[in-house]
Formats: sequence, C-alpha cells, structure tokens
Amino acid sequence: MAPSDLDRPGCDDVAALRVEGLEKSFGNYPVLRGVTLTAHRHEVIGILGSSGSGKSTLLRCLNLLELPNRGRMWVLGERLKLREAVNGRGGAILDRRQIQRVRASLGMVFQSFNLWPHRTILENVAEGPTHVLRQSRREAIGVAEQYLAQVGLADRRHHYPHQLSGGQQQRAGIARALAMEPAVLLFDEPTSALDPELTGEVLKVIRSLAEEGRTMLLVTHELAFAREVSTRAAFMHDGKIEEEGPSRQLFLEPASERLRRFLQSHY
Repeated sequence: MAPSDLDRPGCDDVAALRVEGLEKSFGNYPVLRGVTLTAHRHEVIGILGSSGSGKSTLLRCLNLLELPNRGRMWVLGERLKLREAVNGRGGAILDRRQIQRVRASLGMVFQSFNLWPHRTILENVAEGPTHVLRQSRREAIGVAEQYLAQVGLADRRHHYPHQLSGGQQQRAGIARALAMEPAVLLFDEPTSALDPELTGEVLKVIRSLAEEGRTMLLVTHELAFAREVSTRAAFMHDGKIEEEGPSRQLFLEPASERLRRFLQSHY
C-alpha cells in the first residue's frame, strides 16, 4: 500500500499492523510462542511483562531486525512474504524489497539510542530520509529540522551525540524514527538506559505523540505511564500474550492471576 493510500476513505478499517502465530527461537530456545496481535491506526498498545518474556524480541521481529521462524504478518494491509523455518533454521524474506518498505513503515526507537557517533544529530536524523526515502538533501534536512524542533532539540542539531545527555540522545532517536514518517512507532523500553531525572523528558515526548494520534507499540517498565497513554495493553509471559484488553480494564481488573501478581510487584 502506497503512503497516499492512507488518505483514501475507509483506510482506517485497515489495521496498521497485524501478526498471527508469530514464533521465534534462538537455537533450541523458543522466545516467541505463537504471538497474535493487531494494532489499529491511532492505537497505543502498551506491552508489559517481566524480563525475558519476549517483549523486545517481538518488536525486533516486527521490524525485521530478527526474522521470525513462523507466522504471518501484515503492514497496512500488505502481507509480508515470509518463508517458514526449515530444519530448525530461521525464516527468511522472499521479497527483499519488502524489508525496506516495512522498516520505513515501522519506526523503531531503541533502548540504547544507536546514533552515529561521528555525525551530528541533524545528520543522524536526515540519514533515513536521504538514503531510504530518496529525498533530496535539502528536503531531508528540512524534515530533520522539523522533527528535532518537535522533540525540543532545535538548538542542539549541530551537536554530536557525545555532547548530549542521554535524554537528549533518546529524543534525537525519536526524531530519527519520526523523520521516516512511519505508520507505526515501536518503542523498546525507551527510558531503560536513562537516569530517573532524564526519563521524564522522554516520556513527555512520547505522551505528545500519543495525543497526536500516532499508532504506537510501547514496551516499557514505566507501568503508570503505560496505563495513562495506552488505549490497549498486552501482558506477555513465556513468549505468549497471556492477557490483552483495554488498558484501564487490564490494569484495574486483570483476569490472569499471573498478571495480577506482576502488577502488585511492579506497579
């Protein structure tokens, strides 16, 4: 589906992202055990769970940084051409051009920023629009400046990553994801590498994106924040989604005893 298709009547009926039966193993160790999840446009889905439950691996499979062994996946209604694992080996993408389209549609914000240390913040953010979206340098710089201003870093655009605080680097990472104009934003514990005093500035940006109506999947241990900004929540355990539902319901009236214990110990 082309980006312009988003403006057609009825396009809101098409899920931004959908996966069915997603499985991923590392060697003989299964990490995802048949995950099924749908993110509709403008939804914010908080993904909860203990360390090792498969949350980060799920996001990495969605963005094709890891190839799932089995399962089906659609982005904006387009089904990915995945080949299932053979003889224990990982799955593969049959249409390599889809990788570029999917990664452009699913913007990833990592735990550890992943900025190019030898390039300015402006150059980091303009990289994707220049080389993936094939924008002219002038256009890409304009887009980068727009999103750096949105995350409060306009006056830091010519600085290098080492000259910024961790919170500023993470905000630059968010601007980099936004510059690709993604259909869905994937946040993989975006504050886990930050000191507590820097966490708030990043959460403020994420909250503003939720208020804009951005479609987001948010893996986080900031449970109070997840409850506030998420429209739906999913609780993962042992590579599966054990419980899913409206955020308020899941936090206040969990059906799963395991989720109840998780919330009591973390929230």
